[in-house]
Amino acid sequence: MVTAKKRVDHPCTASELRELLELAKSTAARAGTRLLETFGASNREYVPAPDNPREIKTLADRVLEKDILDALIPTGLSILSEESGFIRGPRESECWFIVDPLDGTFNFAKGLGPSAVSIALWAAQKPMFGVVYDLHDRQLVWGGAGLDAYANGMRIRVSDVSSLGQASLCTGFPARFDFAIEPGMNDFWRLASTVGKIRMLGSASVSLLHVARGSADAYAERSIMLWDVAAGLAIVEGAGGSHVATQTNVEWSYNVIASNTNLISGLSKT
Repeated sequence: MVTAKKRVDHPCTASELRELLELAKSTAARAGTRLLETFGASNREYVPAPDNPREIKTLADRVLEKDILDALIPTGLSILSEESGFIRGPRESECWFIVDPLDGTFNFAKGLGPSAVSIALWAAQKPMFGVVYDLHDRQLVWGGAGLDAYANGMRIRVSDVSSLGQASLCTGFPARFDFAIEPGMNDFWRLASTVGKIRMLGSASVSLLHVARGSADAYAERSIMLWDVAAGLAIVEGAGGSHVATQTNVEWSYNVIASNTNLISGLSKT
């Protein structure tokens, strides 16, 4: 199960949850808009990540993270961010933000596919809400269990597909995925042979948005980082779906499955 750093008191109240959701929505939309206005097609230089040559970093990652952290740090809550790691806040609360300033950095830098700004609030191991600004569609999508899920104000729902053989699955291989580990590849091929169609979009958060919208039926990825999926998993729950996340031996890394409730049991067994 997903495990946060130790927190010691109750989750956020309902009124605070609403305030934090509005803050996350405005922050994600503002960051996404700034990104599109500032970093045009000719202003997307990138360098290999220092700890993994298969991953890249852009100036946009750092600029967006600063904007987002400047907005969230005053809440006093702890924050997990892809760029800065875990930042412990002064408040002793079970609630904590999980941020990916730019999910799908490679896609964004290359103009290759979808990317997004992702902000989630979790209470210990439980997603409270997720907010994703889809940069390709310029859509603000948000949701959570008990909150429903919305794209630009319109409610969205997961599909009702019940047959794995007819299901579409979004997946991928994150930069940290070790292709030499045989069980991981065996699991992938077993899953691939079970579903009807597979798509690799290059952005975990956008893949989860497709599940929430019902345009895809499921998402599964091994060794994916929590910040890549935290907001999307909350939105899938708000759209009527469910998920299973199992921690790997790498900090903040998980094997994740998310889908409508008809498919989750069968997917979990593959």
